[in-house]
Amino acid sequence: MPAARWRRLVLVRHGESTWNAAGRIQGHSGGGLTERGRAQAESVAATVAHSYPDVALIARSDLRRVEETAGPAEARLGVPVRVDRRLREIDVGAWAGLTFEEVQERDPDGVAAWRRGEDIGRGGGETFAELRQRVWQAVTELVGTPGGGTVVLFTHGGPIRVAAACALGLVDLVDASATTLGPLANGSLTVLESRAGQIRLAAYNETCSAGNSAPSGSGPNRWPSPG
Repeated sequence: MPAARWRRLVLVRHGESTWNAAGRIQGHSGGGLTERGRAQAESVAATVAHSYPDVALIARSDLRRVEETAGPAEARLGVPVRVDRRLREIDVGAWAGLTFEEVQERDPDGVAAWRRGEDIGRGGGETFAELRQRVWQAVTELVGTPGGGTVVLFTHGGPIRVAAACALGLVDLVDASATTLGPLANGSLTVLESRAGQIRLAAYNETCSAGNSAPSGSGPNRWPSPG
């Protein structure tokens, strides 16, 4: 009887960006990495190369902060790279570039709806359900990619929390990624494992050593910062 098919996905949150450092909500916008973010990218590359020698594929968001984070790993590992827009952060529409305080001032109704647990389109952008649908589709397709080995996904905090929530069966919660799992540190690693199509969460928010920073967007009065 053949062994059950097995696959590992290592999901990496990008390094600290200029807008992370400034406390600005990014969504599909924002700039590249800070000096600390570049150090985190180098640390991620070294950690992945050491801990996962079987990496067969890198998949990543097309946004600049992720591209810059993935660069050192791509150079070190020399494996195929797949760019997938479905791995982008949630689209926050008109909130992009604003601080949480500015969002409260300009869109108090939207903030109030979020605090009531409503799945609103952030700033006229995406709902959480829309984010979850596209990210989980990308994840399940990567699980089914022919061949073996580890797949490394360079992406954002929102998509990683979505994937972890889905793996834990929390899909019925409107925003389980923020209310149950909490934020992720820049440059952190989250691991999903799949056997015979069943995906489980193996590790969450593991941090590498160099240039590490605290998770952003935490606390009861903070917007879960899309980054």
